[in-house]
Amino acid sequence: MHIHTADQVEPAVLKIQGMLQKIERLHLPAASRRDLESILVRQVGKELDRLLPWQAGHGQETAAVAIRIGFVANLDDELLHQLKLAALLHDIGLLMLPPHLQTGRAARDPESYVAIQNHPRFGANLLEPFSFLRDATIMIAHHHERWDGSGYPYGLRGAFIPLGARILAVADAFEAIQVPHVRDRSLRDRIALRILRVASGTQFDPFIVDLLVELMGETETPYLQGTPNR
Repeated sequence: MHIHTADQVEPAVLKIQGMLQKIERLHLPAASRRDLESILVRQVGKELDRLLPWQAGHGQETAAVAIRIGFVANLDDELLHQLKLAALLHDIGLLMLPPHLQTGRAARDPESYVAIQNHPRFGANLLEPFSFLRDATIMIAHHHERWDGSGYPYGLRGAFIPLGARILAVADAFEAIQVPHVRDRSLRDRIALRILRVASGTQFDPFIVDLLVELMGETETPYLQGTPNR
């Protein structure tokens, strides 16, 4: 199977790189820089929505959840900002896959599934040249790692997975879960939380899942007495 490499990217990817280069060249005080970076990266996110219409809005929704979790996990302002940028751009690596794997349909063969598993790495490689995304790039690279070490692309486990990536993984999954025939958002959210709790301790950091449970007003669980970097 052919996989697009950095020197074979589609024009759309080159356009996104150009947008990011303009942001990279900004020289502003820290507070103003964060505000403007957020606005401009949201524009990049809208371009991703156009290119990947099957998941339009997913980056924005993931960012909203991730920021709430990051705040109660006591991330400092800069890491919260980087988490927001990571959430907005976390699936950018999908653009580096062959077109038939950019449709959102489930992979039907092992080769395609392996290719899709590379999208966090492709995304990180695409964003690595931009210094303003330094921490966000690390979060994106690892947002499909699993707490038990069975994730991808590097098989990190537990606290070896960067905290921001652990938060992003939970926010991403929470927003991505689809419940057929359920149109009520509050019911969908409760079902999604139950699914995350089942995967807590295997796929997801249980402390982060418990923070989201608390934020959503569900029953508090023992891991809430822990710390995010344990």
